[in-house]
Amino acid sequence: MKKFVCVSLAVLLIAGTAFAAGKKEASPAASAPAADATATTVQMGAAGLPDLKGRTIVAVTEDAYMPLNFVDPKTGKSVGWEYDAVNEIGKRLNAKVEWKLSSWDTMIQSVRDGQFDVGMDGITITDERKTQVAFSDPYMVSQQFMLVKAGETRFADAQAFAADPKLLVGAQAGTTNFYVAVYEVLDGDEQNKRIKLFETFGATVQALLAGDVDMVLMDASSSKGFIGANPGKLKTVGGPLGTEEFGFIFTPGSDLVAPFNVAIAAMKADGTLEKLNTKWFFEYQP
Repeated sequence: MKKFVCVSLAVLLIAGTAFAAGKKEASPAASAPAADATATTVQMGAAGLPDLKGRTIVAVTEDAYMPLNFVDPKTGKSVGWEYDAVNEIGKRLNAKVEWKLSSWDTMIQSVRDGQFDVGMDGITITDERKTQVAFSDPYMVSQQFMLVKAGETRFADAQAFAADPKLLVGAQAGTTNFYVAVYEVLDGDEQNKRIKLFETFGATVQALLAGDVDMVLMDASSSKGFIGANPGKLKTVGGPLGTEEFGFIFTPGSDLVAPFNVAIAAMKADGTLEKLNTKWFFEYQP
């Protein structure tokens, strides 16, 4: 899951509009060759954007990171900010987008190996990951917030949470949220027993609602999505913890990086990204 607005949503778009999110920090596998986004010459279309001549782009996401990518409970369809953004990019580049699903645990490696052309899941741009995959320019800036039950009164910030050894945090292994919990909230011990691990973000929230954990770290936009899906049951407390950018990931050397970057810049300039923010972070009702 994003915007830096006063309702505890932090969403800044690329060069200035804040969008809070933050996903996954994972340990790198083998080092990958540096991406060469200019390896293939791409023809320009009439609109001044690269023309991919109807090429099919195989895109992958997880469908578990509201409101970036998730299954709409009303329709059962896969929707979200990233779906809309990439479908629009495909339209502007004269390309067809074919959607696939993958678990987070295998996504980066699968894109690195060329199983998919482009991946997205609120993926934080890091130097580690740049040794495995190529990144687009950032399309969001992310911050983490503490998501708690609506009636929570035992703590109101990270320091108070850390000071009470009885309090537990739920996290998804290998994510930004996990590492922020370890290094910015707790004591830097990745084996800390106060961290309870789950397979998806949705599972951490369900554990929070059930009282199995006391707090979940999540970017502002995703927090808003889960708060909206559970009226009167959840809230955020404290200030932002950690800031990072995320981008789309590609197979190293992919010739799609440069066209995507041109399309992202165009969508920022003409207000399309801001419209997606409004749609998914303010107007959408689960």
